[in-house]
Amino acid sequence: MSDFIGHHCGLGLVRLKKPLEYYQDKYNSPLWGLDKLYLLMQKQHNRGQDGAGIATVQLNSLIGRPYLDRMRSVENNPWQSIFKEIHTQLRLLQQKKPDILNNIPELKTHFPWAGEVLLGHLRYGTFGDNSVANCHPVLRQNNWRSRTLLLAGNFNLTNVEELFQKLIFLGQHPQYKSDTETMLEKVGHFLDVAVEELFRKFKPNYPKERHLISQHIEQELDILPVLTDAAKTWDGGYALGGILGHGDAFAARDPWGIRPLCWYEDEEIIVFSSERAAVATVFNVPIADVQSVKPGNCIIIKANGEIRQKQFLQPADQITSCSFERIYFSRGNDPEIYAERKQLGRLLLPDILKQINYDLENTVFSYIPNTAKVAFLGLQDALERHLSSNLINQLSHQPALGSIHALLAIRPRIEEVILKDVKLRTFITDDSNRDNLVGHVYDINYGSIRPNIDRLVCLDDSIVRGTTLKRSILAILKRLSPKQILIISSAPQIRYPDCYGIDMAQIEQFIAFQAALALLKERNLWAIVEETYTRIKEAEKKQHLGQKNYVKAIYEPFQEREISDKIAFMLSPDGGVSILYQTVENLNNAIPNHKGVWYFTGDYPTPGGTEVANRAFMNFMEGKHRRAYD
Repeated sequence: MSDFIGHHCGLGLVRLKKPLEYYQDKYNSPLWGLDKLYLLMQKQHNRGQDGAGIATVQLNSLIGRPYLDRMRSVENNPWQSIFKEIHTQLRLLQQKKPDILNNIPELKTHFPWAGEVLLGHLRYGTFGDNSVANCHPVLRQNNWRSRTLLLAGNFNLTNVEELFQKLIFLGQHPQYKSDTETMLEKVGHFLDVAVEELFRKFKPNYPKERHLISQHIEQELDILPVLTDAAKTWDGGYALGGILGHGDAFAARDPWGIRPLCWYEDEEIIVFSSERAAVATVFNVPIADVQSVKPGNCIIIKANGEIRQKQFLQPADQITSCSFERIYFSRGNDPEIYAERKQLGRLLLPDILKQINYDLENTVFSYIPNTAKVAFLGLQDALERHLSSNLINQLSHQPALGSIHALLAIRPRIEEVILKDVKLRTFITDDSNRDNLVGHVYDINYGSIRPNIDRLVCLDDSIVRGTTLKRSILAILKRLSPKQILIISSAPQIRYPDCYGIDMAQIEQFIAFQAALALLKERNLWAIVEETYTRIKEAEKKQHLGQKNYVKAIYEPFQEREISDKIAFMLSPDGGVSILYQTVENLNNAIPNHKGVWYFTGDYPTPGGTEVANRAFMNFMEGKHRRAYD
């Protein structure tokens, strides 16, 4: 992807099903689970590098000893820095007690990371500053273990203000207005209610042995109705992992299936993750055995090892898993994602051939590294199939020998035209000087095309803002003097903001939106912009912003081709550049099981999403440069 866009977070939860002694005997390490969590999150480092956190809970901990610990970091390579500190603690302990790893009870007493329930998180920050306080897991601590709650997730809610006010109505005094705070306190509130009800139930039976009440509460406590009560007003996408202080653990996924969450279980462990391939690699299991958590479902693991998968919210009528996970965010080593990305590339070929007038002899194909590589392999495959089909067709007409040789000589011209250098970092704050540095993030292979003869077709997986294309990529490609540059996007035009976990919330930043506005102005249709704003303001007064996406009117006067041509002009006013986007129809054909395409179509799965789209436009018109759900 030439434009960097971030998204919310990676999640990992590991629950050991055996005592630590088992892993010591079988794997020669009582910290086998801790090591696996490290690897699980390391395999998901693509999902967040702004911060990281880990929490562990020890089962059957003794009274008077800590039963959980937590560490978070925002240092460079935060996940590695956390484990460096943990292993430093272990080395210091081993210096005092050399045989500590062979004495599990003593290890658990002196080393809090020797736990049976482990929760890890990688943060990409789209809210607040990049401080440790904003890193997960977040903690709601209480002297009652059953009321202590650790929570981590990959989520974004659209109705934070509404949830914030409900917390105030419940009598709370929340310190921060964020989805993390509201989710933690909402779950925590209903957890308190559930524990209090159980306390009242058992209190008459133990007038003098009150300490036994806690044991009965922990055994009977059911997190399922707690999650149901807490989540029934949440509007957004989420994948959650949580641990209660006494060792109950759970993982839950939103009823629309927007955010990914997978799990795997065998006789030794149960594990949850944001990505399937990470689990398959780390635990060396068939990827087919790693299942997705069903939308609206949660999986609960009691401290005693009992496991249940239950529905905590009614799944939506139409499941709309985020398609951008498949196009870009998730690592491409998942076999389904790999196949989908290749198909996205294949489906582009017919339109590309029309754009280049079927002139393959004078066309060079390449891609923008690195995430577009798999889609490019699909495009290359389609090219080879196209040429093979043409060859078979021509041979059926019994051409002359010379013509056969000419046909056999035609091959797709594939070149590595663009190179991506190491990430450049600078403290320069002057915009012009910073832009000059951005222009050197990419480089080119000189001599890869014939100047003024060859067209250059270059594939990217998406074009969001167009900033890097304009400031860097197109400028360096033009040094090669191609006859024409055709930039291809394997994703459709991004027209609408995301509000479920991707950092694409300000509509005025999208190059497609800018192009539509420019066309409206050129064709004396600016009244549509004013009318759209007026309708949104009227809907706001009636509190109907979530009922209809009025922003669609901005794009309705134009064909997709017209907007693409305008984008090309905006990126390269001196000409020589064309832009071709994937169609939504082709996207749905390539990724049939992930229908979340609201950033392309404006059709949101929740009312909160539609409201965000309208508010984003309203913010643009009012000059407010902020996210529509802040």
